[in-house]
Amino acid sequence: MSTDHGHHLENPDKSGPPPKIEVIGSVADAPPPPEGAEAMTILVTLPPKSPGAPPHRHSGPAYGYVIKGAINFELEGDPVRVVRAGETFWEPGGDVIHYQDGNHLADEESAFVVTMFCAPGQPMLTVVEPEELEARRDRRAPRS
Repeated sequence: MSTDHGHHLENPDKSGPPPKIEVIGSVADAPPPPEGAEAMTILVTLPPKSPGAPPHRHSGPAYGYVIKGAINFELEGDPVRVVRAGETFWEPGGDVIHYQDGNHLADEESAFVVTMFCAPGQPMLTVVEPEELEARRDRRAPRS
């Protein structure tokens, strides 16, 4: 994080302690949302062993926070990583394929909250067809 995002709020009425503000994730040089974007925040709950959504993309950037459990997260060109409760993730949207967002746990639910900035008139999520996945196979990070 290159910018100091620390915050301290005075409490003028002194009826209780001031709120604690803690930065839990930050994205330097984040892509701007599409012009006229609709921002939406959704809660995704994944049952044990759920693979999540099929490979897809978003029309704008998305920023998320895992609130429970752990998820497998994979964007085109990056290796799969596990994002655990209390950790954040983001994706730039646009042409980048989001390969995985499934539950990492076989015996517990996992859940995350994500805010997406969708281009006007576009769906929140567009599934990538198998033919395109095959054509872009060389862009996917090696899998172990």
